[in-house]
Amino acid sequence: MNSTATLIWGDLVQQSDTIGGERREDRRYEIKLDLRWKLVRRRRVIDSGVGFTLDLSRGGIRFHAGRNLTVGWNVELAVAWPARLHNVAPMQLSVHGKILRSADGWAAIRTLQHEFRTLGIQDHRLPLPNMGNTPELLMSSATGQAFRKLH
Repeated sequence: MNSTATLIWGDLVQQSDTIGGERREDRRYEIKLDLRWKLVRRRRVIDSGVGFTLDLSRGGIRFHAGRNLTVGWNVELAVAWPARLHNVAPMQLSVHGKILRSADGWAAIRTLQHEFRTLGIQDHRLPLPNMGNTPELLMSSATGQAFRKLH
């Protein structure tokens, strides 16, 4: 196996020839969900904004932030989740991560910590999408998570 090191966006990336071409360990799912993001440095919010997810996996999320974000910084995401707890309580996916790449208004993060939270009825800071009967969304019976698989 041949491998070389290349400097991309300030990170040292190890490139290697692989069978099949895909090197990611986690399956990615294309799903567009509204979110709020906050750049955090030394426990202070440096910048914030709104956007939407482009794809996600167990290990990371790629999202549209509206501008390029600083690689290496910590970010907190509040993602409007399309499923409700017991079909009643709106839910939000809270993610803490580190920005790995950012270009053309999108950012890719490595997920460091995540949890699902319920939103109070009066918490209207993040609009929840209407899921309806969308056939391309797959609901996991084990976790209650909805995804559309990337082809």
